[in-house]
Amino acid sequence: MTATPHWVATFRSTLVDPIERIRLAEPRGFADHTVRQVLHLVGGGARLRVRLTNRYGATPVTIGAARIAVRKSGAEIVTETDTALLFDGKTHTTIPAGADIISDTVDFATTAGMDLALSVHLPDETGPAPFSHLPMESSYVADGDQTAAVALSDAEEATSRFYVTGADVLTTADAPIVVAFGDSWFEGVGSTSGANRRSVDVLNARLTTGWVLNQGISGTRLLTDQIGEHGLARFDRDVLDVPGVTHVVLNFGINDLILDNSTASAADLIAGFTALAERAHAAGLAVYANTIGPFAGVIYPDLNVAEGRVVRRQVNEWLRTTAVFDAVFDIAAAVENPDDPDFIRPDLDSGDGLHLNDAGHQIMGETMNILGLTD
Repeated sequence: MTATPHWVATFRSTLVDPIERIRLAEPRGFADHTVRQVLHLVGGGARLRVRLTNRYGATPVTIGAARIAVRKSGAEIVTETDTALLFDGKTHTTIPAGADIISDTVDFATTAGMDLALSVHLPDETGPAPFSHLPMESSYVADGDQTAAVALSDAEEATSRFYVTGADVLTTADAPIVVAFGDSWFEGVGSTSGANRRSVDVLNARLTTGWVLNQGISGTRLLTDQIGEHGLARFDRDVLDVPGVTHVVLNFGINDLILDNSTASAADLIAGFTALAERAHAAGLAVYANTIGPFAGVIYPDLNVAEGRVVRRQVNEWLRTTAVFDAVFDIAAAVENPDDPDFIRPDLDSGDGLHLNDAGHQIMGETMNILGLTD
């Protein structure tokens, strides 16, 4: 019997309201610019479609043209792969305020590990753009419509990702899809930009079947909004609505404990984790959780470290003994300084006392052992 082709997600990027960018830098908008962005695919298929969003916009956003190609290096594409994206058969479209759109399907064969370059021309004033502020991959911004250019002229390199939320592939493979759902320890802060050395990349390379999608947002919380919507609020969209999803791994807690001079209680965090586990199981997903990593050495001021470290220990004790998940991965124990477990082990510290370096991400990825999927 021939397997039925079906859509599965091969790239995801969770964007946040541009007003949140004020916490980090000035909001970014575009007017007669081409934005070329790298999409690192974790799985392949015979056909492709791309997802764009204006979900946080106050006004419609015009897409003058959009093209997809294999990325050669930097902002340069492989010429013979350059393919126009259409929207309801047209080269241009408008994304209404608050809406998401999906491109028409294109014949574009992809494989796991391929880097695509998505080039979008934004001809009109966009206002502040929805963004992912630390995806650990560069974007490139150039004047005018350069969507078909092999190499962009006078391009500015940016560290954020804009408007694109995902890519799906059409495949006959029936493989498990894991969503890594959490904060900066999943998004990859501290790892080498553009090198795909995030913990999620390490986990993905270890899977014997299927692949892992990264739905981490730096600064996000489990219980309350911070940078982007909190985990309980975005779980349906960023996990349950992902085509083909079968498993989810949770990594939350640090931002709930130390940001904005407030610390969530252990009881509230436990209730939040339990709620996500119940929602995942109700949807038929296997669900896993990571213990909360150490942060006592953080160099950034005005964080509630003293109280937060106490609650971290309480929540981790519960995580290590609870039966609400299919398994718990003890990331904290794997990367803690054995001489002072509230701190990251010095050789795994990115330098800010809060995030892991490449070696730390490697260990984190090796600690997440999903039964039946990892080597």
